[in-house]
Amino acid sequence: MRATLLALLLSFASAAGYALAAVVQARLAQAGPAGRGALRRLSARPLWWWAVGLNAAGALLHVAALHYGPLTLVQALGALTLVAALPVGAWYARRRVTRTEWRGALATVGGLAGLVAVVGPAAPGDALSLAEALVVAAAAALLIAVLVCRAPSADEPGRGRGPRTASGSVLGLATASGVASAAASALTQTVTAAAARRLPGGPVTVWQTVLLVGLVAVFALGGLLLSQAAYRGGLAAPLAVVNLSNPAVAAVIGVVLLGETFRAGALGWLVAAVSAGLAARGVILLTAGQPRPVPDAAEPEAEPDPGPVIA
Repeated sequence: MRATLLALLLSFASAAGYALAAVVQARLAQAGPAGRGALRRLSARPLWWWAVGLNAAGALLHVAALHYGPLTLVQALGALTLVAALPVGAWYARRRVTRTEWRGALATVGGLAGLVAVVGPAAPGDALSLAEALVVAAAAALLIAVLVCRAPSADEPGRGRGPRTASGSVLGLATASGVASAAASALTQTVTAAAARRLPGGPVTVWQTVLLVGLVAVFALGGLLLSQAAYRGGLAAPLAVVNLSNPAVAAVIGVVLLGETFRAGALGWLVAAVSAGLAARGVILLTAGQPRPVPDAAEPEAEPDPGPVIA
């Protein structure tokens, strides 16, 4: 009982850290220009490093919570990041959370909790082999490249595109961020197993371990930067998609490669399908409920050319 209570407290603290980091990232994303040199400008701002530190603290607290509590409980509580970030972001923007946003947040959290609840955990200590880890890294990199290439140019976000297309591009970046974070988590598990000499397929060499650590760093940093880019379209909807795509991709990896299964057989698949639909509905509500950015008055739309003047 004491371990479960400690897992709850650590999960709440982790969600709070991730939520504060998301609000800070959204503030920086919407205040600063995109394009070339964006990362350099971000790295020069102390607030950016606060966001990085909060993300790191959230990740460490999440790992600690998993040590004391079951995966299903800790992963479900991770969805509270969205619930915590909504009022904090609204308070900073000096507005109220809309009813549509609350409905969207609750639907997303409920759908995510349902998905996590029906996925059975793998055996303790299970991890990807070196070959499987490299396949996962390659597949994740390919999927991220496809999602990023579908997004508009950072220099001209949304130009020549309708609001729905721009929102879809932002959510694509958020999905790519979740994919990167899930890949980093799976590879981290492989590195941990390799360090403990429990990696399937036998021990790995030093350079192979260095390669895995490098891949973890690349995917972790990529997930952070992709979420930063996604937050240019708002806070709630991109954060919801990041929170959904991360465990969803992790569940796919677990089912395909680690022997995880859906509980209750066919009923488990049905619950998973309904939960996915509920979560998708939540993201739609969050996208519709977030305030639209106000166009910059300094850049008025160009007036149509009246053509040559005939004297």
